[in-house]
Amino acid sequence: MNRQRICVVTGSRAEYGLLQPLMRALEDDPTFSLQIVATGAHLAPEFGLTYKVIESDGFKIDAKVEMLLSSDTPLGGAKSLGIAVIGIAEALDRLAPDLVVVLGDRFEIFAAAQAALMLRIPLAHIGGGDTTEGAIDEAIRHGITKMAHYHFVTNGLARKRVMQMGEDPTRVYNVGSLGLDAIRSCVLIERDTLQSSLNFDFRRLNLLVTFHSVTLAPDLGVSGFDELLLALDGVGESVGVIFTRPNADPAGLQLIERLDAYVKRHPNARVYKSLGQQLYYSVMAQIDAVVGNSSSGLYEAPSFQKPTVDIGERQRGRLAADSVIHCEPESKFIERAIRQALTLDCSRTVNPYGDGHCVERIMAVLRQSVETSQELQKRFFLAGNE
Repeated sequence: MNRQRICVVTGSRAEYGLLQPLMRALEDDPTFSLQIVATGAHLAPEFGLTYKVIESDGFKIDAKVEMLLSSDTPLGGAKSLGIAVIGIAEALDRLAPDLVVVLGDRFEIFAAAQAALMLRIPLAHIGGGDTTEGAIDEAIRHGITKMAHYHFVTNGLARKRVMQMGEDPTRVYNVGSLGLDAIRSCVLIERDTLQSSLNFDFRRLNLLVTFHSVTLAPDLGVSGFDELLLALDGVGESVGVIFTRPNADPAGLQLIERLDAYVKRHPNARVYKSLGQQLYYSVMAQIDAVVGNSSSGLYEAPSFQKPTVDIGERQRGRLAADSVIHCEPESKFIERAIRQALTLDCSRTVNPYGDGHCVERIMAVLRQSVETSQELQKRFFLAGNE
C-alpha cells in the first residue's frame, strides 16, 4: 500500500510547538509520508526566522511560502491573506497531498484551508469549536470548521459547538490539546542553565508575559498593552519579567516598538523574539504567573500549576481552569490581578484540556481514514441528531 501523504501547514512558532509531536508521529509511522509547508511568521526576520527551528528539529520543509507584507494594518493583513492563498495553493498543487492538517485559527491557516478546499483536498482541523470573542480568530476558526472534513477538538463543549454548525458527529473527535502532549514529552532545562541560556537572572518572583493584538478592538489592543506596561510598573522592578513577542497581526509592530522601549528602561525585563518550545516550557515551569492574552495561559499553564492573568476580551469564552484570573484591560485591574495571582495556590489545578495523549487519538483516526474513502461532499447534520 502506498503511503498516504499528509501535509501539515504551519505559520507561527507557537502553533509549530503544538504540532511538533504529531509531526514526529506522522514521520515515524510507515502508513504516512509527512509533508510540511512553512509560511507566515516562520519566514520573517522580525519574528525570529523560526523555520530554522523546524529544520533544526530534523524535519524537511517541502515548501516555504512567503506571504507577510511589511505592514501593520488590517489592509496589510487582508492582502497578506490573499498572497498566502496563492502561495499555499501552488505548494499544495505541487505536493498533491491526500490530506491537509492545520491547527488553530490564524489567518495563515485560513488561507491553507481555502486553498485545500478549492483544490479538492480533504482537510483535518485541530482546535475547532472554541470561542475567543475578542478577535477575528473567532470567525476564522468557525470558517475553517465548515471547510474541514475531520475535526479534532480539545474539549467536550467545543465538540458540541462544532456539531451545532452542522458537522457530522462521527467526524468530530474530542482528543484534548496537543500542548499537553508537548509538555509531557519535553525535557525541561534546569534553572541555572536556563538563566545562562536566557542571559536573565530570575528574581524571587517572576512573570512570563505575552500580549497579542486584539483584532476586533477599535485600537487593536494597543491601549490595553499600554495599560499592561503601567501595571507592571506598579508591581515594581523587584519582580522579573520575561516577554515573548506578539504574533504577526495588525498592530503587532506597534506592540513590538513599545515592548522594546519598555525593556530598555527596565533592567528586570527581557524580551525574546522566539523562545522555542523547550525554553518556553522551561520558563513556564520556573515563573510564578503567566500574564497577557495568549491562549497558552489557558491551554498549557494549568499543567504547570501556574496561575494566569488573562487580560481583556481576546480569549473571552474559552474554557478556563480555576487557575485563570480574568481582568479588564486597565492598569489598576491588571495590577490587582497580578498581585492576586502571585499569592494563588494552584497545586490542585486540573487542566481541562485533556491528559497529554492527544497525538495517539489523532493518529488512530488518521490510520482509520486510510482504510475508508474520503468523501469531499458534506451533509449538514441538525444539532441533537447524533
